[in-house]
Amino acid sequence: MRVVVLGAGIIGTSTAWHLLQRGHEVVLVDRQPDAALETSFANAAQISVSYCEPWANPRAPLKALKWMFDKQAPLLWRPQWDVAQWRWLLEFLGQCTDRAFERNVAQLVSLGAFSHATLKQMVADTGIEYQRSERGIAHIYTDARAFAEAAEAAELMRRHGVQRRVVSREELLRIEPALQSFAERIAGGTYTPTDEHGDARVFTQALARRCAAQGAELLFGHDIERLETAGGDVQRVQVRSRSTGQPRALQADAFVVACGSYTTPLLATVGIRVPIYPGKGYSATLALRDPARAPQVSLLDDGRKIAISRLGDRLRVAGTIELGGFDLRLDTPVARARCHMLLERIEQLFPGVADTRTPEQGGEPNFWCGLRPATPTNIPLIGRLPLGRLWVNAGHGTLGWTHGAGSGRALAELISGEWPAVAMDFVGLTAARDRTARPVAASAAA
Repeated sequence: MRVVVLGAGIIGTSTAWHLLQRGHEVVLVDRQPDAALETSFANAAQISVSYCEPWANPRAPLKALKWMFDKQAPLLWRPQWDVAQWRWLLEFLGQCTDRAFERNVAQLVSLGAFSHATLKQMVADTGIEYQRSERGIAHIYTDARAFAEAAEAAELMRRHGVQRRVVSREELLRIEPALQSFAERIAGGTYTPTDEHGDARVFTQALARRCAAQGAELLFGHDIERLETAGGDVQRVQVRSRSTGQPRALQADAFVVACGSYTTPLLATVGIRVPIYPGKGYSATLALRDPARAPQVSLLDDGRKIAISRLGDRLRVAGTIELGGFDLRLDTPVARARCHMLLERIEQLFPGVADTRTPEQGGEPNFWCGLRPATPTNIPLIGRLPLGRLWVNAGHGTLGWTHGAGSGRALAELISGEWPAVAMDFVGLTAARDRTARPVAASAAA
């Protein structure tokens, strides 16, 4: 089969790779000059199966209301005159029940475990190096009440086969001695030794080059102008070179939309509504001033809901969710406050270890923001859409790096007529052996 994959982040590039492994002809398209230059560019770097929890839970609505006027809040809702935002929020609220939470966790962890195993095999097969560390992920708590509730979260993960365990402050300091200067403020933590971290951009770009070496056509620097349909099927996709202005019509046996948050407006042009909304996330990548005192274990800071990962001689700190549309500015008051929070927290946790000086102070923190494509359940949309040859692989929220390898493999298997060995619902498809699976998560717009 000839398959056109639209979008070359970790999701689209992984899809292209697995399609190639199954003997398909692949064209990979992206508007950027290389792979992984948008949402996959500077994320938190964590492969965190232990943190495959949906945002929607019974406590989320009250927390979101309390955080609405805090520019540094972990989850900031910025109301817009946007029907899509309000529809998404209503669907999100519908998932804030115990029953929905349990159901969504089960699917997210299943995909996470499947994806982690797939990633390990891909690394073994390709030899890609991406500053990978297999030292696990430690979750630190500064609030005694939150730490008391950590046992419940750890037990939830263990029920799904993830070995996340509660650890005392003393054990946490043995796991990551770099936290010593912050020790008095730590109540305790959890630790999952099987999690890992690494640079998603480096991995994805190396994987794209290997796709090209195996015969894939990489159409980077090409805008996706429109999907052309006829008779209830997609006939072709029109793209245009950004450098030459030359248009091109791509025909294929299957078309995969893996455009992250931009999946929603693209599919809307052919009458399909998908419940994906952008969640703006921020990161700062900092040069290390004192590498000997820098952390080696990837960390989750429960107090600020941020992730911290060492990538060679740099420290990546990332987090926060801002629901305010397709705004990628870093110069607004809200954006500046959220970036400042990242620097401030690193200095509190690891004083003097990284260069947290602002440009005004002579430093050069590498700030970044990206749009995380989130569904109300946090379960990504993987499967077939109601337009013949059209498929989707999008909506991974904050877990794109965690779920990327497995999502690409799962969709490649589905396109190839196989059923993936992962317990989750796929869009537009129902396993013959599981008649209870929900069939369709995307719908034709009215």
